[in-house]
Amino acid sequence: MSFTEELKWRGMVHDVMPGTDEQLEKEMTTAYVGIDPTADSLHIGHLVSVMMLKHLQLAGHKPIALVGGATGMIGDPSGKSEERSLLSEEVLRQNEEAIKKQLYRFLDFESGPNRAEIVNNYDWMKGFSFLGFLREVGKHLSVNYMMAKDSVKNRLETGLSFTEFSYQLVQAYDYLHLYKDKGCKLQMGGSDQWGNITTGTELIRRKTGGEAFALTCPLITKADGTKFGKTEKGNVWLDARYTSPYHFYQFWLNCSDEDSARYIKIFTLKSRGEIERLIHTHREVPHQRLLQKALAEDITVRVHGQEAFETAVEASNILFGKGTTETLHKLPEDVFLAVFDGVPMYDVLRDELSAGIDVVDFLAEKTEIAKSKGEARRMLRENSISINKEKTKEGEIIKHTHLINDKYILVQRGKKNYYLVKAL
Repeated sequence: MSFTEELKWRGMVHDVMPGTDEQLEKEMTTAYVGIDPTADSLHIGHLVSVMMLKHLQLAGHKPIALVGGATGMIGDPSGKSEERSLLSEEVLRQNEEAIKKQLYRFLDFESGPNRAEIVNNYDWMKGFSFLGFLREVGKHLSVNYMMAKDSVKNRLETGLSFTEFSYQLVQAYDYLHLYKDKGCKLQMGGSDQWGNITTGTELIRRKTGGEAFALTCPLITKADGTKFGKTEKGNVWLDARYTSPYHFYQFWLNCSDEDSARYIKIFTLKSRGEIERLIHTHREVPHQRLLQKALAEDITVRVHGQEAFETAVEASNILFGKGTTETLHKLPEDVFLAVFDGVPMYDVLRDELSAGIDVVDFLAEKTEIAKSKGEARRMLRENSISINKEKTKEGEIIKHTHLINDKYILVQRGKKNYYLVKAL
């Protein structure tokens, strides 16, 4: 299966320039994707284009990831309703280094003639004078040509600065530079980049008489049409500082059946046969969520590693009744708190725990888990109270030895009601 055929069955082709297939069949082709370092981490929206580079490399071609140190100082108007805030050069440099480290998890930078490269367009743009850029690039593309691009037309009513208007020229020059310096003949990106990419192919044609190509993938959305990769707390990031491995795993685990069937093609390297068998089996036993589990495991392991994945699974099992006291004690504090984020929390004095608190008083007076001692006794008789995942009876004394991470006690009422008690 050719590279473009592979992408098509995975649902990863939106537009492709005529002649692209012939170029890829003719020789090992160098292709690039641009990522502007507007943050010090990639988010899962970026992973679509990164996976395009990965499939390109697996097909025997050479991938280049362009980290846009120069374009990041301008801001791409594509798909934006208003102008971005400009970042300082110092912040952009820090962001670039962080993104490079993340890319090493996905692409092979070590071996073979098609080993991946990372380049930074600031390296060739920093020496350009304004007049030099106008003479070298600006004179070859008319304002009418640039105005016809959707990224410009869609912003005319709300306003478009000259800085943003010039973005497509800078991106076009990137393509020209890589064409001449690296023999790069294909640029890929999201469908909102089509105008910028084809401006580059046109500049190459006019400046060199050479031929270059474009391929874009659809912008990924959920089945209900909402934006992919957004949660109530914002983007789902690859950096554990912003999205914990537990929440990252949960994002994929909670995808709908329809979304999971699409995402497993886009975000994993599983073969067509493997994916089709998985989808078929999932349809027979949808309650087992086989698709979601396979998707969540694959991508969590690649982003955060096997150990973080296993911890996320153990943490997830706690909420579905499979966790044990031992599991709770094994969880790092940040994972423990992530699992029970948002549950009611009460405080007790550490000295009182050292002396011991009768479980009825603990439920009814020290916390408000029970409205009265009578209700506390009834819940205990009905066997509906668990302390740290173990059923609790009347007469039990709650002590400091119950503390998890030397700070917390987990109380469960019934199957779904959780409470955290913190020792002060």
